[in-house]
Amino acid sequence: MVFASLPDLEEGDPIAAAEDLIASGRAQDAARALRARLGSGRGGLLAQLTLVKALLAAGDAEAALAEAREMVSLNPQVAVAVLALGEALLAADLLPTAIAELQRALRLDPDLMRARELIALAWLKAGEADKALEHLRSLENPPADMIAACEAIKTAPRSDPGYVRHLFDQFSADYDQRMIGELGYAAPQILFDLAGMVMPGRDQLAILDLGCGTGLAGAAFKPLAARLDGVDLSPSMMEKAKARNIYDRLDVLDLETALGAQGLAYDLILAADTLVYLGDLRRVFEAAHARLATDGYFLFTVEKADGEGFDLGPKRRWRHSEAYLRRLAEDAGFSVAGLVAAQPRREANVPVDGFAVALRG
Repeated sequence: MVFASLPDLEEGDPIAAAEDLIASGRAQDAARALRARLGSGRGGLLAQLTLVKALLAAGDAEAALAEAREMVSLNPQVAVAVLALGEALLAADLLPTAIAELQRALRLDPDLMRARELIALAWLKAGEADKALEHLRSLENPPADMIAACEAIKTAPRSDPGYVRHLFDQFSADYDQRMIGELGYAAPQILFDLAGMVMPGRDQLAILDLGCGTGLAGAAFKPLAARLDGVDLSPSMMEKAKARNIYDRLDVLDLETALGAQGLAYDLILAADTLVYLGDLRRVFEAAHARLATDGYFLFTVEKADGEGFDLGPKRRWRHSEAYLRRLAEDAGFSVAGLVAAQPRREANVPVDGFAVALRG
């Protein structure tokens, strides 16, 4: 029964028959039949391209990527083969590499409009609305839903999750060295010192590390933890955190989603240099308050804004004013246990002014 579709590829046009299977929702059958055909020495580049398409339609991005890489190794200067590799990389969420291959496909064939659309989609998934719009505007009929998604990103009161994930996936390989060596990253130690002031003698805590990255804050707070959980948007950063072997649980999640879920009540919630990717913090404060145990604390750093609210800085990092933080804390049911001036990192060798904040639930 698995191979019922195989005879369909033996009569007439086998590629058209495979395309019909894909269109009718039988992408897996099409992939099996094409693999059998290619395995018997029949079929060339067009069959390989259709196989990649079938695997993508079946939701098997890993297999599609393997087939596409093999195909491009044999056809490195064929634009449609490179395009298929770019599409497979995009389906696997390997965004920087996908963009590079799609750009290479365009260099091989500047009229390949599908490559332009996929580059726009890749930038959109990465949260880079302006770059996505640049490519969409080069299309004769750009998809209206993609244009709308770009405009929504540009007006949202927070950094797009795709942008944050893309940013930190890129930085994961040398993140610790870059943060500590180049940027003088001090947020974990600042928060640890603040914890010692506002909750002295407390240990054996259930701790949630929001935007845990590679685990720098987790490592600082591990001595106080009976349980240490972490969440982060970047799978690559999570692999680094997992390698530290200090967390009891790690989840690849947006922090608002993680806080809003039902689960353990924490004694301490941390956000070291994480809230700079959110503008409006109201939902975060309310959700953090709901996830704290009795007499729990929410500790975080932010960059400093003047005035009464928040704004987006030149490095696409949100800044928050003291007045805004105090107002939201009160609205969410917190008391302010500590709010002190701090410099969590440097930028171009200049200390960045910010706050370290301790809120008591």
